[in-house]
Amino acid sequence: MAHITCISPVDGRVFVDRPTANEAEIAETLERARAAQKAWRGVPVEERAALVVRVVDALKSEGAEIAAELAWLMGRPIRYGQGELRGVEERARYMADVAPTALAPVVPIDSRPGFERYVAREPVGVVFTIAPWNYPYLTTVNSVVPALIAGDAVLLKQAAQTLLVGDRFKRAFDSIGLPEGLFSHIVLEHRQTEAIIAGGLVDHVAFTGSVEAGRAMERAAAGTFTTLGLELGGKDPAYVAPDANLAFAIQNLVDGAFFNSGQCCCGIERIYVQESRYDAFVKGFVELAAQYVLGDPLDEATTLGPMARASLAEVVRAQTREAIARGAKAHLDPGSFARDRPGSPYLAPQVLTNVDSTMAVMREESFGPVIGIAKVRDEAEAIALMNDSSYGLTASVWTEDVKTAKRVGEAIETGTVYMNRCDYLDPGLAWTGVKDTGYGASLSVLGYGALTRPKSYHLRLSTSA
Repeated sequence: MAHITCISPVDGRVFVDRPTANEAEIAETLERARAAQKAWRGVPVEERAALVVRVVDALKSEGAEIAAELAWLMGRPIRYGQGELRGVEERARYMADVAPTALAPVVPIDSRPGFERYVAREPVGVVFTIAPWNYPYLTTVNSVVPALIAGDAVLLKQAAQTLLVGDRFKRAFDSIGLPEGLFSHIVLEHRQTEAIIAGGLVDHVAFTGSVEAGRAMERAAAGTFTTLGLELGGKDPAYVAPDANLAFAIQNLVDGAFFNSGQCCCGIERIYVQESRYDAFVKGFVELAAQYVLGDPLDEATTLGPMARASLAEVVRAQTREAIARGAKAHLDPGSFARDRPGSPYLAPQVLTNVDSTMAVMREESFGPVIGIAKVRDEAEAIALMNDSSYGLTASVWTEDVKTAKRVGEAIETGTVYMNRCDYLDPGLAWTGVKDTGYGASLSVLGYGALTRPKSYHLRLSTSA
């Protein structure tokens, strides 16, 4: 029997070791989900929403334990650990609030006497959520809560690095009285995950992860007509315009680049600054980045923990070395940060200038605490460079002029445009991407689209002449 193992980045020890489910257990879990969903779909949407959203309080009651556990599992400093639960609450409560509207029948605008006509939103059946480790609660809630509210059953596969998060979701849903079998957390290896999809055993897959893994999901689903929602890679840019509030932009972009050790789906990975503000921006950015404290994530003083795995840190180190070898300037000395050493998941922040779009650090997803800052002549050059990417999740514009933000936003190939903020998901807006970032949408009223299917009713009320 295969095992799924989590190596803690804190000290390198095995923190979780769990056997994978066998074929009989997988079949039983899916059978129970199907049976539970048939009854659950008949519960009024308001009742479903009221019950499901109670999972928020169940998780919040374990907030301190969760913060410490996340530090051990994936290295996030304990001082930030409960912040993820605040996002869970915001998203879950919003999706519960909009559910009656989002799931209400759609009635044609033209009236036809003698007929009742509408399009109902019916649950798809079983939703398979495959969650990543970097924000294991937030990414899970994006699909799990609205799927259950929509009347679906949910099968959750948590990433190996954050396996215990799946257990906490299961206990939380059990504690609020969710029907048995409606939500399950299952431990699987990649082969089993692909077999479930290829076998047409689920109705919708909500996946967050790498582009390569997303392509594997598509191959597995080929011919099954199983729908997919894919949030894949990102290389999110920022443009600092001539009129930007520089101090505000620096403060927020440093955080957007280095929070969670840069391991954020919509974290800032490249910055373009109008040449008249460039020198001042770089100076302020470097000064603030130098203040991070790299260390034990269980220490309240730590503001930058280790990356989730040493192999991920080595990817960032390789990108940084390549950029420097090709002329980039590194502004921070790794030696001034405790614990940073080759082969370690502890990685100091780094700020690079003299970068260009041919360097891996400006083209490939880094997903770590490194940022490249480039000078641009004008808005047109910034737009061209921001679009010079195979990804398109978010982009931010730093300006005091809304018209500028809208104009630049309309020209950028991205799923979300921000003005004077970054690295945030508004549950009232669709979370989506373009190009290699994937397709589909979660959150907002549109997020219910993939979790339901339309069913049209055309009812003739009278057959008399």
